[in-house]
Amino acid sequence: MEFLTDVGNIFLKYYPQLLQGVGNTLLISLIGTVAGLVIGLLTGIIRTAPTSKNKFISVLHKIVNGIIAVYVEVFRGTPMMVQAMVIYWGYAFATGGSTLPLIPSGILIVSINTGAYMAEIVRGGIISIDKGQFEGAMSIGMTHSQTMFRVVLPQVIRNILPSVSNEFVINIKDTSVLNVIGVTELYYFAGIIKRMNFQIFQTYLVVCVLYFVMTFSITLLLRFLEKKLDGKENYTIFGSQTNPAAEIRFDKGDK
Repeated sequence: MEFLTDVGNIFLKYYPQLLQGVGNTLLISLIGTVAGLVIGLLTGIIRTAPTSKNKFISVLHKIVNGIIAVYVEVFRGTPMMVQAMVIYWGYAFATGGSTLPLIPSGILIVSINTGAYMAEIVRGGIISIDKGQFEGAMSIGMTHSQTMFRVVLPQVIRNILPSVSNEFVINIKDTSVLNVIGVTELYYFAGIIKRMNFQIFQTYLVVCVLYFVMTFSITLLLRFLEKKLDGKENYTIFGSQTNPAAEIRFDKGDK
């Protein structure tokens, strides 16, 4: 009972710092995930683009593809903690001691790291779309970019949403490594609090619960969004706008 009282007192006494850490953690992970998705979409489009007949564009495409491949392999093959140290202190080394603001640094690091994973997720999503849809779009005069943005990417985004959701949850937890460069996320404040009260287990138990609440809440929210994107359980396909008899009702429970 005394243990639970200690845990409750830690939260009540230090909740301003804990909530600030929660806010910074969510801010970094949310912006980092969205920015990573944008990077993934751009790299996915480039890597799946058809070879141009123009020699210069073809060579340029191969060079860009090579750069993207190196980027993906490096950032997927190294820990985010090491990446944080290299990017943050590498910038300081290159500028003679000037450092980036901490929160923007954290967002940049998470974005670049997430983009490497999103690049492969998006590429896989594009490849999974039936080639007939590309051919059909081309047959009605659409360019490759029009086909991607109007036909393919809407389907890709829906298909990869579970993977994007998973990356968001991972980023919420992985922001804890940013404490190595002094980013004031939740784990950073936990270190400060435990040095103030010397109640290490109780402090990290509170932090553990806060991380779980964040990840569980985000998971439920994103699953709700996925269901909304699935549409209604029952719907009507209109075969003709003038003949009501052409309506076909479809129930998901029907075989």
